[in-house]
Amino acid sequence: MTRTTRIVASCLIGAVLSACGGKAAGPTPPDADTTKIPINDMPAANAHYLGFAGGLYPIGNAIPTAHLAAGMSHAKGIQPLDINGNPTASGRYVLVSIGMSNTTQEFCSAGSNPPCASWSFVGQAAADPAVNHTTLAIVNGARGGQAASSWTSPTSPEYDRIRDTWLTPSGLSEQQVQIAWVKVANAQPTVSLPASTADAYTLVSQMGTIARTLKQRYPNLQQIFFSSRIYAGYATTTLNPEPYAYESGFAVKWVVQAQIDQMQQGSVQNVRAGDLDYGKIAPWIGWGPYLWTRGTTPRSDGLIWTTADVESDGTHPSQSGEQKVGSLLMDFFKTSPVTQCWFLAGGSC
Repeated sequence: MTRTTRIVASCLIGAVLSACGGKAAGPTPPDADTTKIPINDMPAANAHYLGFAGGLYPIGNAIPTAHLAAGMSHAKGIQPLDINGNPTASGRYVLVSIGMSNTTQEFCSAGSNPPCASWSFVGQAAADPAVNHTTLAIVNGARGGQAASSWTSPTSPEYDRIRDTWLTPSGLSEQQVQIAWVKVANAQPTVSLPASTADAYTLVSQMGTIARTLKQRYPNLQQIFFSSRIYAGYATTTLNPEPYAYESGFAVKWVVQAQIDQMQQGSVQNVRAGDLDYGKIAPWIGWGPYLWTRGTTPRSDGLIWTTADVESDGTHPSQSGEQKVGSLLMDFFKTSPVTQCWFLAGGSC
């Protein structure tokens, strides 16, 4: 996707940019609200946000034992299929991205596949000899201007677009889609936590619906990895600033926990997320890479976000920001115990 295309997409969903005819100021200093601690650093800091506990998973950042076992079982279920969904050694399996402008920029940058920019996730994966280039196909399904609601119905034209524009011309089919990276958001959120109508809670409902929708559209889907937004403290528009970018991390935490709790208790525990039984109606759900940190304040692994990592709107990643997320995605898929066997050549789970 070109920068012009991204600007048009942002205008369509209501961003107030100078390119849309409005006046936009330059990036602002990093968010000084020290109550926002990266979710993955909160357990070590014994911290809460508005009373909400952190950690990517229910207890800390480690996948609970039972959920890890289920994730590995689903990973081992990923196998080469032909276009009709039949197992064959000569078949393929597809990792697809689902989401908005930030998602497509970070996954591919150029907005087309192929070719994707060399610094993007797809570009980095293509150049890495450790990645499975034989049976794994990576497809950028995300598109600018497509908020979370664009992905909640199995009849959404976005899924038709992925099929008709990317899968079919590449000799692939929806039957072969077995993994999804999902990063979604809503345009112009106005209600933050802890309000009962907060955007984070809306996202929980939407992501739960998206998980079920993806399983309907892609019947052989085994795994979904959700990521939340990058830092938005430099935002110069109301498209999706702080604290909404930060709070989207809690939305991911809660939808992942909803599946864990349901499978442990035997019934739906989070009515917002709804039924996420990975034996019947949804794929296995886990965290992808967590992308947020408070500007130039390093989190425990050293991640920072600077003004150079975002475009002039302070919301969309620049080339360096795209590369940063692409590298985090690469590291995640290469090292996670629930992804190695299908992402790496000769990998095992």
